[in-house]
Amino acid sequence: MNALNQNVVDAKDVVMAKVPEVTLAFWAIKILATTLGETGGDAVSMSMNLGYLVGTGIFAAVFLVAVIVQIRAERFHPLVYWITIIATTTVGTTLADFADRSLGIGYAGGTLLLLSLLLMSLFSWRWTMGSVSVSSVATPKAEMFYWVTIMFSQTLGTALGDWCADTAGFGYSGAALLFSTMLATIVVAYYHSRISPTLLFWAAFILTRPLGAVVGDFLDKPIASGGLELSRYTATAVLLGGIAILLMVTRQRAAATSH
Repeated sequence: MNALNQNVVDAKDVVMAKVPEVTLAFWAIKILATTLGETGGDAVSMSMNLGYLVGTGIFAAVFLVAVIVQIRAERFHPLVYWITIIATTTVGTTLADFADRSLGIGYAGGTLLLLSLLLMSLFSWRWTMGSVSVSSVATPKAEMFYWVTIMFSQTLGTALGDWCADTAGFGYSGAALLFSTMLATIVVAYYHSRISPTLLFWAAFILTRPLGAVVGDFLDKPIASGGLELSRYTATAVLLGGIAILLMVTRQRAAATSH
């Protein structure tokens, strides 16, 4: 009887996080979302000729609404979560492009600035909440830190991807191979090293963004620049369809955390 009572208490102590379990489907959707962020962001700022500043304002408004809905939700909703992720990656695209090109700080300057902001966000989160693990994202305060960190990581990823593809001279395919190799190294480290899984998660989360950025550029940039010159609207629609299909065929469950 005591064992039964203890099991009941333990079950009550389990709190479902407001973020999904980290599975293969999670990473597949994340990469599609980051690629969509590049093509979608470019579609608004370039194809529609609205510019980076206006594009950033539009996507920032969408992001704020999505975050408010996400935080106010009482439990994890896959559709709401991934809409918020897409919002962060699109606003990250236009914001990074605005900082790099319109403000003239360049890809290297933008990358260093955003890396500093990302590290400050993670440090503040760890200092305040005691953990930056995604399984701890179960309170509004933790969610705020989580989404601010993601915003910086998505923006950093755009700047880093552009820097590697353009300034460093890797090109879109070379940069995609570089980031894919780095992600593969993280996977190996996850299974065959004692490196903190939380550290490896954030490293992978950050690196999927520049991978998506260079793949997105490869899809829609001119052939003369090394791209396929596909329609940004078409590429965005196809990527959105891919995300929708994955959400329908995979069961996205909330990560669990115990208190």
